[in-house]
Amino acid sequence: MVENDNKAAFLDKFNNSLESGIFIKMTLSKPTSSAGDLKNLFIRPVQIKSEFLISYLYRHQTKDITKNYPAREASQVLSGLLGDKFLHATLFTQSNDIQLLYNKKRVPGLLLGKPTLSLLQPHTHDHQKSRLIKAQGNLYLQQLGITNDNFSVSPKMNDKFRQINKFVELIDSMLDYRKLPSKIRVTDMGSGKGYLTFSLYDHLVNNLKLEAEVVGVEMRGDLVSQCNEIARNIGFTNLNFRKSNIQEYDATGTDMLIALHACDTATDDAIAKGIITGSEFIIVAPCCHKQVRNAMNPEGTLKSLLKHGIFLERQAEMLTDALRSLILENHGYKTRVFEFISTEHTPKNVMIVGVKKKQIVNNSEILQQIQQLKAMYGIEYHYLEGLLQVY
Repeated sequence: MVENDNKAAFLDKFNNSLESGIFIKMTLSKPTSSAGDLKNLFIRPVQIKSEFLISYLYRHQTKDITKNYPAREASQVLSGLLGDKFLHATLFTQSNDIQLLYNKKRVPGLLLGKPTLSLLQPHTHDHQKSRLIKAQGNLYLQQLGITNDNFSVSPKMNDKFRQINKFVELIDSMLDYRKLPSKIRVTDMGSGKGYLTFSLYDHLVNNLKLEAEVVGVEMRGDLVSQCNEIARNIGFTNLNFRKSNIQEYDATGTDMLIALHACDTATDDAIAKGIITGSEFIIVAPCCHKQVRNAMNPEGTLKSLLKHGIFLERQAEMLTDALRSLILENHGYKTRVFEFISTEHTPKNVMIVGVKKKQIVNNSEILQQIQQLKAMYGIEYHYLEGLLQVY
């Protein structure tokens, strides 16, 4: 039977890649109705206390769950998922990319292609964790003050180093399920000291071998000059920093727009730039939320609930980012809102990711949700809506 042959052949290639050491990773997508809120599955090799395991990252609508399996059990789990929970699987090995695709009748086809990824070392959960951004020998981390003269991470910069890798891992996981062109333009709005800007360029160019142009936009001229000097010194030829504010910068041609910890409405300025320029990805980690907090004027029971400043502030943060997510959806983006990095490392830990959809959907329901939320909290004006009125 074709179904069994193709599925069995795919599982054989998975098992053989594990045995031969050429397995890089696997992605499962196109979930069925039986998958519930499970959206994607990402599979990678990991090493825990010298034991080689296969890590399954189950990505649900609002949470991620990781489970580690021995190779034999990993194959059995995969067999139960293919055709039942997911209709598309891509196996990345050092030799080939192999895809298993089910059609509408649940009959799978098998496609074999050239390898698109380099072999990565297994992730490890031991103390010497293997990260996408390495400290040893990394000149820009040294010049930015993350590492010392011996390329060891400075104790006071441990949290920043973890944040850098968390961010790059996030971008890497996004690239698993949405293929970008070989040439990509990234704009980092409010790049600051450039920690994340340098690291993303490093990953795109040196790890993924993409032809990337990355621009960091920053108002402080001293930081722009410093970052440009470091980029030239280490040979990051397509990484540039420009002195400008977000509103005035021309982001035309941007494939991925980023704004991490841009203060208050500067996050809205960045989102608007991304929507107007048609960026494939819009990634923001908001900072303060003053505009909506000052505009909130609820009535009745809700007014009593929010009379305490701390409740008002927390509700304003949630409401602001919920409206931003809905506005992105209204303009054709699929959104996710989640914790970027643990609050023990930074209190600014919410991230909103918008991925541009290929098909335009009916937005009337989304617009109704936006209006209902505004009415509930007595908000007459939202800054991001105002920016996009003409668009």
